[in-house]
Amino acid sequence: MAHKTGGGSTRKNKDSISKRLGVKRFGGEKVVSGHILVRQKGNKFYPGPGAKQGSDYTIFATVAGQVKFLKKQSKMLVAVT
Repeated sequence: MAHKTGGGSTRKNKDSISKRLGVKRFGGEKVVSGHILVRQKGNKFYPGPGAKQGSDYTIFATVAGQVKFLKKQSKMLVAVT
């Protein structure tokens, strides 16, 4: 009887595909309506004027303009003006 287990394939060796989260348009960039500004899981950034938030927490532009990041009461807002 063997005193060691056989050399089989490894377990727990799986890796998930990255979700490509993060800021997509930075401060000062020009955007048009519909451009994705931030992809996130949960609210790290909040939508400001000229931006809205989707059901998966994605923030997108609703008007054409320039992207601005504002800090208001310890919340980081993403605005388009």
